[in-house]
Amino acid sequence: MMDWPNDFGLITFETIDSTNKEASRRVNETSQPTWILSYEQTSGIGRRGRRWSSQKGNFSATLLMPISGSLSTVALHSFVASLALRDTLIHITSEPERFSLKWPNDVLMDECKIAGILLETCGVGPSHLSIGIGVNLSVVPEANKIENLATPPTCLGIKILPMDFLKILANYLAIRLNDFNASGFEKTRLDWLKSAANIGRTITARMPNSEIVGKFVTVDEEGALVLKADDIVHSIHAADIFF
Repeated sequence: MMDWPNDFGLITFETIDSTNKEASRRVNETSQPTWILSYEQTSGIGRRGRRWSSQKGNFSATLLMPISGSLSTVALHSFVASLALRDTLIHITSEPERFSLKWPNDVLMDECKIAGILLETCGVGPSHLSIGIGVNLSVVPEANKIENLATPPTCLGIKILPMDFLKILANYLAIRLNDFNASGFEKTRLDWLKSAANIGRTITARMPNSEIVGKFVTVDEEGALVLKADDIVHSIHAADIFF
């Protein structure tokens, strides 16, 4: 088993409302990147305030880290985190072909959702970034907690304790963060595209008041999804994606 990475803190809970909420409560006392792990969440949240199902046996954790550099790069950490998640799952399974990345912040196994990422800023300025990560290790969320037409969920189905999973993830995320900080977004972007789900295919990007159906061309230098529909190229910065 991997050792805990240097320069990263760790806080654990048996049960908590939300690891991201706990991260926001600890902003003023956190000066180094710190992982917050809970074995159960009672009020887990996903993108756009949706409820995130967090049963015991699955993985729920948040990395709270001070923001360094431009705020424009903060959202790009979802690509860093998703790559680290894929690295972790490949390390555990030795089956890289099963895992792909769905823009903007999901990890798929066999084309089903196994993990999600939620980025939130917090503190004055803001001063910190929270990277919330949920992984279905052993339990598939109940059908009535899944959005209609959403990517169907799955679970890893390999017996691994959340803390053991976190040790692996923390190491891979530390590596990916170092790459991002040293080389900028371009290397991360190219690595992400190598594992992108349904690139080159027709997908649907659904925004609050509209949707675009088009060919998934790439992800641009700002992290936007690039779709081509009726010979018009669209750069989309926020949307729900459906295959």
